[in-house]
Amino acid sequence: MSTELPPVAPEVLAEAVESLTARLRKKLDDATAGCADAATRETDGSVTFRFGEDAVVTLRPGPAGTVTAAAQATCTCLLAPRCLHRAAALGAAPLADAAPPEPEPEPVPESAGSAAAGTERAPAAASAEAEGASDEPAESVPALTAAQLGAAAALWHAAAEALAAGVTAGGAVVQAELLRAAHTARLAGLPRAEAAALRVVRGLRAARERRTAHRLGDLTGSFRELLHTAGVLASGTAGPALTGTSRRAYTPGGSLQVQGLCREPVLSATGYGGVVTHLLAPDGSRYSISDVRPGGLARARGAGRASVALGGATLDHAGLARGGLRIVGATVSAEGRLGAGRGVKATPLPGAAWTDGPAAPLFARPAAEAVAELLAAPAEAAETETALIGCDVTVVGAAGDHLLVREAVPHAPLLRLLPAHPHPELPHTENLRRIASYPGLRLRVLGRPDLDRAATLRPVAVGPVPDAQYTLRLPEDWLGRADLGYDRLQGEHFPAPDAATEAAGEAGPVPAADAPDPLADAPLWRVRRLLETGVAGGRRAVAEAARGTAAQAACGPLRRAGLTAAADLATALAAEADRRPRDAFGRLADPSPDGYAWAWLAAATHLAAAERSLVAASWTATPNGATPAAP
Repeated sequence: MSTELPPVAPEVLAEAVESLTARLRKKLDDATAGCADAATRETDGSVTFRFGEDAVVTLRPGPAGTVTAAAQATCTCLLAPRCLHRAAALGAAPLADAAPPEPEPEPVPESAGSAAAGTERAPAAASAEAEGASDEPAESVPALTAAQLGAAAALWHAAAEALAAGVTAGGAVVQAELLRAAHTARLAGLPRAEAAALRVVRGLRAARERRTAHRLGDLTGSFRELLHTAGVLASGTAGPALTGTSRRAYTPGGSLQVQGLCREPVLSATGYGGVVTHLLAPDGSRYSISDVRPGGLARARGAGRASVALGGATLDHAGLARGGLRIVGATVSAEGRLGAGRGVKATPLPGAAWTDGPAAPLFARPAAEAVAELLAAPAEAAETETALIGCDVTVVGAAGDHLLVREAVPHAPLLRLLPAHPHPELPHTENLRRIASYPGLRLRVLGRPDLDRAATLRPVAVGPVPDAQYTLRLPEDWLGRADLGYDRLQGEHFPAPDAATEAAGEAGPVPAADAPDPLADAPLWRVRRLLETGVAGGRRAVAEAARGTAAQAACGPLRRAGLTAAADLATALAAEADRRPRDAFGRLADPSPDGYAWAWLAAATHLAAAERSLVAASWTATPNGATPAAP
């Protein structure tokens, strides 16, 4: 079993690779492979790597457990610190977050008339936020400075080079260029661009190491976000949202009364784990309290019963999810995160069932209306990925890796339920599998819409449907809901089997083939495959895939379906990928990656918008209850 390596700051790794000679850079990928398996943790907390008899690399992480300075990585060979061994050891370690969490400062008194700025004890309430900076700025940002424009241009060029290389050629050297550009963006005050670059580097690493959690579609989306962010920033026309902020701003919130809605585990790719508890105020305003720290899966599993660090409240997160708080002197971020300054006082309150109090309106309207509001918001808006919606459904049955349900509204389409957190050590998947064995079961679901999939909901909590006979039977102390990430549903929580036959007939189970997926059925998958081919194999792979009759075979169905813009953009991408300029002597020259990157970004942006439209249509109710057909 390999030793767990300490995270390394991106700039430390970038500097180590940059100091290598051209000859050593060619050997870096081979030297990095297998380093983690040869690492040894010493009694003083350091980690050593032995390369032969004369070279030993030692990583000495700081108090936070992260290598943040070049002096914390040493090698005993004669070429150190500009040696292959040191760069390989640093490259084998995971990347640290861009900015370590800082303690939250005391809020400015309300009478001072200014907002207090600070970070939370953890970098995120959800996995996406745990990997980078917040997207929303605390206040209006002035026009970009010359340093910011230069940093954005450098990041664009590094991203374009990485895209042209693809996963196959996107080794340690290409990743180091991205990390260097990301660090420059951080110093220039562009945290959103830096976070996007780090996601791309982590995706490249996962793809090259063939990790089971890697998805080529996710890396394609990361490239699209990075190129869009860097490109718009470099043009000088970016709004404040694209600059981002590495610190959350907290404003005085006065006195608040909130009720627990549910809790869910947080597990990020950067080694953070914990819990976030969602809260509602009587007016429907949404808040949250999170406890996310380094620790990964073990931390995520145990944090569900960790104490709530807010104003001396004597509650744990399990109690808060089914209870409430009266808060005096609250501090609130723009995202609804509640701060835990020393001036905050909190008193526990009795909980309320979903059928009563502020949670009731969540289940009072069709899910399609709530999703339509999310889809109408800008694609980069944070609430589109974190908002929870509620609906009452009837279980149809399992179909592949998802659970089919139908909402209890007239002519509703089939919905797909997928685990909110698919990690096998978390109970989401097991709970959904057990629910699937009860066709016809009436279920109240609170979940997060997956806006990248057709009519898909990722439930975080479930409960019984009021006045329904064939529904869940939960203990009284659960207050009418089960948190799927922490509570495990057992046989005693389900109705008696003798009522199943009649309920299943009412549900009308259908085979999976009768639940069309507009995203999978639309010809747009050809554009998606071309874009993913570019990410996997680089520019040359796109050029090869579009030569001969392959281009006509790909674009013909698009044009026949009326998707002429997608066909034109795919054709332009293939032509740019195959462009082979020559110098004054007629020799082939490597073309600049900029034109190819812009062509790829145009096709990717159009595809994302088209797929978003199909997702919106998949939630729309139809006269016969079927999902609208794809074009």
